[in-house]
Amino acid sequence: MIQWIENGEECAAVWRSESGWPAPKKIVLADDTMNADTAYRLALDGTGLLWRGDFQNARQLLQALVRRLDQKSDRNKRKAPKPAATLTEQFHRHRLAQLQRARLLAMLLIPFDADYTIPLRRAPDVKQACNEAYGAGSEPFVASLRELLGLIGAHEWRRKGVFIPALDERIHPWYGVFSPVRGEYVELVAQAPLPAQATLAFDIGAGTGVLSAVLAHRGLQGVIATDMDERALGCARANIERLSLSDQVEVVQADLYPEGRAGLVVCNPPWLPGKPSSAIEYAIYDPDSSMLKGFLAGLKDHLLAHGEGWLILSDLAEHLGLRSREQLLAWITDAGLEVAGRHDVRPTHPKASDADDPLAAARMREVTSLWRLRVA
Repeated sequence: MIQWIENGEECAAVWRSESGWPAPKKIVLADDTMNADTAYRLALDGTGLLWRGDFQNARQLLQALVRRLDQKSDRNKRKAPKPAATLTEQFHRHRLAQLQRARLLAMLLIPFDADYTIPLRRAPDVKQACNEAYGAGSEPFVASLRELLGLIGAHEWRRKGVFIPALDERIHPWYGVFSPVRGEYVELVAQAPLPAQATLAFDIGAGTGVLSAVLAHRGLQGVIATDMDERALGCARANIERLSLSDQVEVVQADLYPEGRAGLVVCNPPWLPGKPSSAIEYAIYDPDSSMLKGFLAGLKDHLLAHGEGWLILSDLAEHLGLRSREQLLAWITDAGLEVAGRHDVRPTHPKASDADDPLAAARMREVTSLWRLRVA
C-alpha cells in the first residue's frame, strides 16, 4: 500500500511496480505549480510526487527531471578523472548509475481508477495497454509515470510487431517479454545447417516464440517451445497461432526441458550473469548463469543419437570480465558435450558502434555465436 495526506485526511491506495520498487515512504501531492528544481530535490530525497495536475504537464516534468540527471552526468564527466577502471568495474558502475536514475525517475506517481482510467486532465486512454500488461483491473492503484510510459511503448511494439526477415513476417512481443530486435541471433538459427534427420526440435526458453517459428519455417516437423513465464507462454502461443504454425509448434510450460529427446535442442539464454533488478531484466541477466548451466547439464539426456544442441550466446560477458571462455568450455566438457562447430556474427544494433556508450570498449568487440554441441 501507499499512503499520503490529502485535504487533512489519511489516504491509501495499492502500490504497483513491475520493476519491483518499494513504495516511497514519504508522499507529497504535486501539480502544475511545482517547478522542476523542487521536484528534482524531492525525488532525490526519495519522496514520491503524487500528481494531481494536468497529465501532459506531468510528462513535461518527467522530461525536465531527465535533463537534470543528464546535466549532472555531464558535470561528473568533466571533473578530475577517476583512476582507470577495469571493464568489469565500469560495467558495475554503469549498472548502479542506471538503477539510481531509474529509481529517481520512478518518484513521479500517477493515480489509476479500478478500470485503468487516469483521473487527471488531458490523460490518455491507456486501458488497452494496462489490460495487456496487468490483466483485468480490480481496484484503484498508484504507479510511476515512467512505468506507464513503458506500458504504452510495449503496447505499440505489440501492435506493430518486429519484422523478422527469416520469416518474412512480424513477431509481436508482449509487455515483459524480450523483443527480438537484435536480429543477428535469429539469422544464426535461420542459416546454421540442420542436423541430419532431425525432425523434432526443442526451443528452451522460447520467449516470443521467434526461434520456434524459424525452425518450423525451415521444415522441422515438430517443435516444442518451453518457458516458465506466463506472459512469455501467452506471447509465444499468440505469435505461433498468428503465423499459422500451431500444427507444427506446441508451447508448453516447463522448467527448461520438456519430456523426451529431440534431434535438435535450441537455447538462447540471458547473455549476462547477474541479478535482474526487474521482471524484464530476466531476459538479460542470468543469476549465477543458472539457465546456461542448466541447459548444458540437461542437454545430454534430451538429445537423440547424432543430435545437436544449439547454444546462442554473446561473448559480451567475457569482454566485461563476468565470465571467461575457459569457464564456458569447462561447463560444456563437464556436461559430457563437445563443440561440433560454431557460427559467429557481429552485432549490428546502434550501441555496437556508439563510441559514447559507457561500455563501448566491450560492445565494439562483441560477437554473437551459435555453438553446435554434441554428446562427447
